[in-house]
Amino acid sequence: MTLQRVLPFTKSLLEQTVQPGDVVIDATAGNGHDTHFLAGLTGAGGKVFAFDIQQDAIDATRKRVEEFNHVELVHDSHAKISEYVSEPISAAVFNLGYLPKGDHSIITKAQSTLAAMEQCLSLLKEQGLLLVVIYSGHEGGSEERDAVMAFVQNLPQVSYDVLKYEFINQRHSPPFLVAIEKKKSKK
Repeated sequence: MTLQRVLPFTKSLLEQTVQPGDVVIDATAGNGHDTHFLAGLTGAGGKVFAFDIQQDAIDATRKRVEEFNHVELVHDSHAKISEYVSEPISAAVFNLGYLPKGDHSIITKAQSTLAAMEQCLSLLKEQGLLLVVIYSGHEGGSEERDAVMAFVQNLPQVSYDVLKYEFINQRHSPPFLVAIEKKKSKK
């Protein structure tokens, strides 16, 4: 067995969860890689909502997903997810930090990220996944990381399973994944 890096492992989890026809969220569209991947998983019968506050990110994502008609690009904060999405989702993915090759002073922040995560959890179907890739090696990153970790550690065990996937012998604050699965309710 070969250990998967964080991003391939994240995609592997999405492949196991997202089905054709599903509704999903890319809470941090960035350069559109996750949006494109999710659009392929959901197929034309599904829906992908991709959020970003930066016009450059929306433009890059639009270009990357131009062959898909079932992607809705939202030039707004992910803290406003519930204003745009009301249907149940099978997955949501976040890549925290800043836009690669963009302005590194524009970063995700704990307050909006936690609000977005709470909204995603309320929309999440049973056995759905909320995936958060945390990059903390930049200014402001450790504060957001700590807030996210405090939030997920306090999620009720009866409702959610929470996994932290990271490589612990790497230097320079490598990214890690927090995966939250909504449990089936017991009837």
